[in-house]
Amino acid sequence: MVRITFHGAARTVTGSKFLVEADYTRVLVDCGLFQGLKTLRLRNWKPTPCDVKTLQAVVLTHAHLDHTGYLPRIVREGYAGPIYGTSATNDNIS
Repeated sequence: MVRITFHGAARTVTGSKFLVEADYTRVLVDCGLFQGLKTLRLRNWKPTPCDVKTLQAVVLTHAHLDHTGYLPRIVREGYAGPIYGTSATNDNIS
């Protein structure tokens, strides 16, 4: 069974983070910052919504800040796995 949990970009268009879980695999699709109104930006300071040390990968859909800007935080919290994206996306976040 596959489970998808929305940790951002729900009821707003910013802060994209989707946790996809299947069997023993956990992948974060997008890792974005919340932008815009202060009430949205304050969400960036809340605890990270999942244990990043249990993720097998991060997959980025594109290189906008609201899809990639949270990457430094999860790395600081211990994520050391691969980050996948298209070559154009990877060129923009390197």
